[in-house]
Amino acid sequence: MVMDKKLKVGLIFGGRSGEHEVSLMSARSVLGALDPGKYQVTEIGITHDGAWLVGKDVLDCFEAGKIDQLTPVTMLPDPTRSGIYTVRVGEKGETIQHLQDFDVLYPVLHGTFGEDGTIQGMFEMANVAYVGAGVLGSSVGMDKGVFKAVMQANAIPVVDGILVLRSEFETEMDRVLDSVEAMSAYPVFVKPANMGSSVGISKCHNRSDLLEGLMEAARFDRRVLVEKGVNAREIEISVLGNDNPQASIPGEIRPAAEFYSYNAKYHDDRSEAFIPADIPAEIAEEMRAVAVRAYQAIDCAGMARVDFLLDKDSGEFFLNEINTLPGCTQISMFPKLWDASGMPYPELVDRLIALALERRAERDHTEWRYERGARK
Repeated sequence: MVMDKKLKVGLIFGGRSGEHEVSLMSARSVLGALDPGKYQVTEIGITHDGAWLVGKDVLDCFEAGKIDQLTPVTMLPDPTRSGIYTVRVGEKGETIQHLQDFDVLYPVLHGTFGEDGTIQGMFEMANVAYVGAGVLGSSVGMDKGVFKAVMQANAIPVVDGILVLRSEFETEMDRVLDSVEAMSAYPVFVKPANMGSSVGISKCHNRSDLLEGLMEAARFDRRVLVEKGVNAREIEISVLGNDNPQASIPGEIRPAAEFYSYNAKYHDDRSEAFIPADIPAEIAEEMRAVAVRAYQAIDCAGMARVDFLLDKDSGEFFLNEINTLPGCTQISMFPKLWDASGMPYPELVDRLIALALERRAERDHTEWRYERGARK
């Protein structure tokens, strides 16, 4: 990426999801990797309530919980009014005033309202370049139920599971519990369909656990996925690119807990990462190929971390999920896998921004107006 001036980057973090705090951790790492000689960075924090704020040292303020002195801003889904606008409150009500344009937006927003295609839709409407997957890849990757169906349609192996609506569970509890037990023997895993960082996930060993797990997952989404438990090793592969994605070497997570829970990921330093994963070379290459196939199947772009389960008993592997905005903290597997594959963190950030600009340029080739008879 050759530049004759600094690129104006809007780094967006926080957000309305249960992964707000994880987003701050990722943003800290990304901010540290953005070369001030290449980028003019504006920090944009989104509160738990959805307010957009800018100012001095926004990330520091969010981490400290002291955001009162920050300035409210907004973004319009109007390509003729680009960038962010300050929101001023006066005698005649609220007014907005243009503050800053951007060359590229860098969302570090995990979970709902950030990783699920919602904010990507606004970026598309505003016609701005942004890091990561588009609306389709983000929404399908985020929804574990839809993602599983797409993988099955593409003959990619996934674990057996059923999707439960919160309304079904609330009104027909016994029927739901019976259907899960008919699907699989215990243990089973229960997880919100739209959530990441293992938020709301439970490993259930009996009917009582299942009841509690469904109640916990239903706190975070109206759709809950219940999957057959597998005695598995957890293998992860990072993917990078747009139309021609590449896969990193595989790594293995050995969690401190029974599974790789939120606490095991971010607060328990006993969890271990082994890079490269100690698996046969032919299995590693097959997993890498499947990771790219899955990435392309949902029209992903920019980046993703693809998670696999390698059955300790049968030797089979199953694609577990794809994370289109994976954790990017210093201990996160996505940057660590690329570092081990020969791409250090600052270079990885440069590449992600270049891919965002590349995808914007590709989108600009699309004609949005149809004039009948204009072409033969």
